[in-house]
Amino acid sequence: MPPSPRQSELPTVKISPRGTTRLKTGHVWVYRSDIVSADGVLPGSLVRVSDHRGKSLGTALYSSSSQIAIRMIMRETASRDRAASEPVVAFPALLRQRIADAIAYREVLVHDTEAYRVVFSEADFLPGLIVDRYSDILSLQILTQAMDAEPIREAILAELTTRLHPASIIERVDPRVRELETLPPRASGLLQGDKTSTRFTMNSIQFHFDALEGQKTGAFLDQRENYAAAAHYAHGDALDLFCYQGGFALHLAPHCEHVTGVDSSRPALEVADQNAALNHSLLGSKEIEWIEANAFDLLKDYSSPARPNEPRRYDTIVLDPPAFAKSKRDLDAALRGYKELNLRALKMLRPGGILVTCSCSYHVSQPDFLEMLASAALDAHRTLRLIEVRGQAKDHPVLLNVPETAYLKCVIASVSN
Repeated sequence: MPPSPRQSELPTVKISPRGTTRLKTGHVWVYRSDIVSADGVLPGSLVRVSDHRGKSLGTALYSSSSQIAIRMIMRETASRDRAASEPVVAFPALLRQRIADAIAYREVLVHDTEAYRVVFSEADFLPGLIVDRYSDILSLQILTQAMDAEPIREAILAELTTRLHPASIIERVDPRVRELETLPPRASGLLQGDKTSTRFTMNSIQFHFDALEGQKTGAFLDQRENYAAAAHYAHGDALDLFCYQGGFALHLAPHCEHVTGVDSSRPALEVADQNAALNHSLLGSKEIEWIEANAFDLLKDYSSPARPNEPRRYDTIVLDPPAFAKSKRDLDAALRGYKELNLRALKMLRPGGILVTCSCSYHVSQPDFLEMLASAALDAHRTLRLIEVRGQAKDHPVLLNVPETAYLKCVIASVSN
């Protein structure tokens, strides 16, 4: 193994006072607008970061094209402040240690599931790497220039294989991200092994998993603990909107008289139906009704029927839509969309009913979401009592000083009137 580079030997990226302040408040990103100089720095390089006066701030991964130009991996400390001549740990070795640490973190916190997030990018101090486990298959995404380098890819695969012994490792590619990072096109596919589908159990419920189909890296693992929480309060007739492959619906079914799952994707509903069949012993004679429809149109129809005195009524409604706000400029439109959904759902809930409403839009903060919900309740002439205000599952950790790592909101409320 070649000797570790000394920090003084790394290329230097100098950042503005604004970027320096951002790092000193605990964030790990520096935007391109705060780069003062990065002369001759190659894409995906390990770099020394300094303030505009040349004082070292730590070590980072550099992207030559992303708006997030710097992703810190190691901060300067008082004890290392004098140590520009001290060796910097080789990045592949550091990466392998942090993968091992991420796995150990889940061993303590994650229970009752064969599917969970193994590595969550910045939240596991591995910016640009996401790894999910589905029983004996690992599904990964590489999102930055630095993580896409061949020696780094080899180190990732080696450590995952050594620690978790998967039957297969599959890469799910987001073409848009690779384009933004100016990375060469790559197709999703097997990196190791030959198995692309499996079954897994989550909260005692079984699911099919096809690693090369569906959204992102597969099922929505961030909702795992919210599925169980919703099931605890669910009762009566239940409606699960944006149900995808049936995550909420399948958890609600053992506790409800009847469950209807709605999604606009027929392939997703077909998998949901297959998942229901897997759980026939748990569901008994109960059948989940799957409806292919646009949730907004269906709610409009159900909450405003031809006979206004007889709208559809439910005891439990789940709203788990896709992200409405991809950027800050989408915030107002997103809040209008969330309000419309929640307003119509509230009108359809019987007194004592349960509303489970979610947002995975980072740009919609928890205060924004609760304010929207309060406004919807007023307009619907309903009174809401909060039962739980939740976030993402523990395998999707949140860094306190990096708000972007906290994105999922899940509110469970009881409806009066």
